[in-house]
Amino acid sequence: MRPDGSGSGVEAVAGPVPAPAPELAASDPSLRGRVALVTGGSSGIGRAVAIAFARSGVHVAFNYLHAGPSSQDAADEVQDELRGYGVKVFARASDVRDPAEATEFVEQAQAMLGGLHFLVNNAGVGRDRALWRMDDDEWRSVIDTNLSGAFYFTRAAASHFRAQEFGKIVNVSSVHGLCSEFGLANYCSSKAGLLGLTRSAAAELGPSNVNVNAVAPGYIRTTELTDRVPAEIMDQARERSVLGRLGDPQDVASVILFLCSEAARHITGAVVPVDGGYLV
Repeated sequence: MRPDGSGSGVEAVAGPVPAPAPELAASDPSLRGRVALVTGGSSGIGRAVAIAFARSGVHVAFNYLHAGPSSQDAADEVQDELRGYGVKVFARASDVRDPAEATEFVEQAQAMLGGLHFLVNNAGVGRDRALWRMDDDEWRSVIDTNLSGAFYFTRAAASHFRAQEFGKIVNVSSVHGLCSEFGLANYCSSKAGLLGLTRSAAAELGPSNVNVNAVAPGYIRTTELTDRVPAEIMDQARERSVLGRLGDPQDVASVILFLCSEAARHITGAVVPVDGGYLV
């Protein structure tokens, strides 16, 4: 019962009709002309973040895991949508678990788009199972994607950010990096580790004027991870939220856009819950 992550799908949720989704994340014209890299940007939260950047005039690079024709079609659709906002786009299949591919993608994005200013480590997966039944691959695939992937991209971007003495990094963690539930040993470990990486990177990159923060989404509708969550679990999450609703990818994208803006210039090493009060 993962609350968040990249992906797409139609949520099957019983109970009350949810509050209408926000139209789009608010644009920020002060970001115009910058370059952003979003991992896992072809669907779910990643797609919403990429669109929010493009609406603000930010050139966008995003990668995606090629898992057949449908994943390629989804990536092509996002590219067309982003270009509709008049920005440059660079996208290709790339596995965040491979450190060489991460370095290569960052270098190609900089070359194709003329620089790099923002990095959003969004790519994420879940493989839920009781820990005594979890096999090695289920453990490694989640840790390698959610945590190691963010490290590889952060490391690859760090030298560029340090050289230009400017950069913004936002890691997409989860409320389950702050609390746990049954069957999520790998997922919770990866998302909690991501919070540790956020704080360490903030301390190390701060002297170079690089802000590093994290968002911790709660249960977000219409993502690949929550699409597989049983309806009764989603209903319980809605009831636990003090706002009485589930979130939408645009809710997370709006916070990420703020953290990449100069309005958040004095915020670093922070974790911002985007959970509707799930943790209250």
